Amino acid sequence: MKTTLLQKTLILLLSILPMLSVQTLYAQSAANGDADGDAESNVENLPLPLNEVRIFAEVLNRIRSAYVEPIDDQTLLENAVRGMLAGIDPHSSYLANEAFDLLQENTTGEFGGLGVEVGISNGFITIISPVDGSPADVAGIQAGDIVIKIDDTPTTDITIEETTELMRGEPGTDVVLTVLREGVDEAFEITVTRDVIRSRSVRSRFVEPGFGYVRISQFVTGTGDEVVTALENLHLSSTDLKGIILDLRNNPGGVLQAAVDVVDAFITEGLIVYTEGREDSAFTRYEATSADPSQGVPMIVLINQGSASASEVVAGALQDHDRAVIMGTQSFGKGSVQTVLPLTNDRAIKLTTALYYTPNGRSIQARGITPNIIVRQGRVTSVPDNLAIYREQDLAGHLENNDDPELIPDAIDLTREDVIVRDYQLNEALNILKGIALMQTRRL
Repeated sequence: MKTTLLQKTLILLLSILPMLSVQTLYAQSAANGDADGDAESNVENLPLPLNEVRIFAEVLNRIRSAYVEPIDDQTLLENAVRGMLAGIDPHSSYLANEAFDLLQENTTGEFGGLGVEVGISNGFITIISPVDGSPADVAGIQAGDIVIKIDDTPTTDITIEETTELMRGEPGTDVVLTVLREGVDEAFEITVTRDVIRSRSVRSRFVEPGFGYVRISQFVTGTGDEVVTALENLHLSSTDLKGIILDLRNNPGGVLQAAVDVVDAFITEGLIVYTEGREDSAFTRYEATSADPSQGVPMIVLINQGSASASEVVAGALQDHDRAVIMGTQSFGKGSVQTVLPLTNDRAIKLTTALYYTPNGRSIQARGITPNIIVRQGRVTSVPDNLAIYREQDLAGHLENNDDPELIPDAIDLTREDVIVRDYQLNEALNILKGIALMQTRRL
């Protein structure tokens, strides 16, 4: 029988594993300067047991010989890598070719597509949040929508990368999303016209004289600079800036450094966020500088179930520093850090390597940020108390949070069903901010 490249690779792997086990342990022991080798602490770094590798090789050979259609070796091995990462948690993945390029586009803030952040829940693609002003936002896509079809393709058990490829295309072309929405009895179609997403991540204005509003739609490279510019313009436009509302609702997150820069624009000193993982490189602390473009004016931060990741870093830091009152509803709860580890020039893995912690040591993972004041958005129709909300804890395989619940600050619920305004949460935030500003003025 002809020996293929795949077979040769597996034979070689099986033959060298015992040697690698000994060499790895010896090298680590020598590096640590430990005469006894500290064997127990290095067990996790040893190669996979031979039996599991043999099973892996057997499965590969069975597929190659018995599957109904021929499959090339590269496809089999890449699918194996995808399966390993997909089985760990919802955010780890294999990035090959276009997927690697798309990730880089997302972090720079310009790409073609619909403008949505998605996750997988119960095997279906679920909208975490649409980007402000994006084609998806304009078409009426909402956070929590479950996408069951993209054009004619069912979304059951497809990957995030496959979803991204289906949603992206030439600007001006249409894509039809079939969605399920809480409160709607049947699935319905929404047609979205693709466009180039040039994400201006920060917008600002005055909601009333003396009260500024800063909206961050996502965290990309340069978001921190945009926030500083917005704050400077607000101060220049008002001789008496009394307060600021920072709106992070439906902000799916993004670049961690951008979140750090945003917090740094509102505090003068102290810890902003820290990360912890298994490797030394995962332990990172981010501290504030002495700058404070906000000049310490009172502020409210608005969050909701669509506020995730970097948004929660900002809200958690400002809450722990007592710099802002957090209002809205419980945030999404994505408190994990993904690191892109290149494998080749066009392939990489995105791996969860650490967890975020707020300055007071709270983990955001699967719990989110609890507002100081709970205010649900006003609705024209009645809302049942058991309304399903889609968060990190609903994602299959999410990492658990074992923090003490007592670390969660107390919350006051100000939701009033008899008051309906176009943006009830923003209206209530403004009312609270006026009260805080008035109290500070009286103390002066």
